[in-house]
Amino acid sequence: MARPVLASPDLQTVAVIGAGSWGTCLAQLLADKGAAVRLWVREPEVLADLNRERINRNFLQGVRLSPRIMFTGEFAVALQGAQVALMAVPSHFFREVLRELRPHLPPEAVLLSATKGMEIDTLLTMEGVVREELGAALPYAVLSGPSFAREVAQKTPTAVTIASRHRKVAHSLQRLFSTPYFRVYTTHEVTGVELGGALKNIFAIGTGILEGMGLGANSRAAVITRGLAEMTRLGTRLGANPMTLAGLAGLGDLVLTCTSSQSRNFQVGMKLGKGLSLAEILEGMSEVAEGVKTTRAVHFLAQRLGVEMPIVEAVFRILYEGLPPREAIKKLMTRELKDELEAMTETW
Repeated sequence: MARPVLASPDLQTVAVIGAGSWGTCLAQLLADKGAAVRLWVREPEVLADLNRERINRNFLQGVRLSPRIMFTGEFAVALQGAQVALMAVPSHFFREVLRELRPHLPPEAVLLSATKGMEIDTLLTMEGVVREELGAALPYAVLSGPSFAREVAQKTPTAVTIASRHRKVAHSLQRLFSTPYFRVYTTHEVTGVELGGALKNIFAIGTGILEGMGLGANSRAAVITRGLAEMTRLGTRLGANPMTLAGLAGLGDLVLTCTSSQSRNFQVGMKLGKGLSLAEILEGMSEVAEGVKTTRAVHFLAQRLGVEMPIVEAVFRILYEGLPPREAIKKLMTRELKDELEAMTETW
C-alpha cells in the first residue's frame, strides 16, 4: 500500500536528525521560514549548549538559533507529528540512526537525506540504505548542491537540487526550502544527485593535496575537469543521467569543494600534501570529512564494475597505502596517452 505524501505544500513540521553544521544550518533556514523544527542532537554536551544558549558552539559558532527550533536527544520527541524527517548525519552512521528512529517515524513522513557519502561495507548510496532499512514504499528525497553551511547560515545566495522519484514530494520540498538566498531546483534523478554529492569529496581531497604541495591553478583545474569525467563514467554505469553530473549536485558542488579551504575534504588534502599522516589529520578534526571513507567505497565499487577512475585510485593509494603524493602525480601524468573525447565518453 502506497504511503501518503506531504499533507500540506506549505507550513511543515520537520525533524532534523543530526546537529552538525549542515543539520543546524538547515534547521535554522526552515525555522526562519516559519516551520516548526525539532533538532535531534546526539552529543549531550552540544544539546546542553543549545538548550542553554541556542548556539551550536561545536559546529556552527556565532549563529544564534531561532526560538522555533526545539532541541532534543530523543527520537520519539523529534519525530512526533513530523511530516519531514531530514537526515543530516555522516554516512557511516546513517544506517544505525535509521534503525534507531524507525519505530518513531510517522507513517505519513517523507525522508529527506542531506548526507553526502556512500556506505563502505555495502557500497550503497543513502537511498540504497533507506530501501533496505525502511522499504521501497517510503517517499524519499535527497538535497545536494554547492552549499557550505556557514555561508547558507549567513544567507549568502546559492542554488541546490532536491531529487525524488515522487514528483509531488520533490515539489513540496522545493517550496518548503526555497528562500531568496537558497534557490531549489528539482529532478527525479536521485542516483546522479547522490553520486555527485558523494564523489566530489574525493576530488576535493585531490585538489587539497595539490594546494598543500604548493602546485598551481593549472593542476587544480585539470583534476576538477578529469574528476568530472570520472564521476560521469561511474554515474552512467549506475544508471545516472550524465547531465545531472554536469549540474548543481555534480559540477556545482565539485567546483565549490575543490577550490575552497572551507571544505573539510580540501583541508584533509592540504595537510596530506604538507606531509601529515591521515591519522594525525583525523585526530585533529571535530567534524567528518566524508571523502576519506567515500574514497574507499568508490575505489572498490569502481573495481567491481570495471570503471576506470585513475584519480580516485591515486587518492585511495595516498590515503590507505601510503603512496607519496608526488609519486601519485607522476603515475597519473605518465599514463597511456588518449583522445580526450574518447576518454570522456568511453562508457556512455
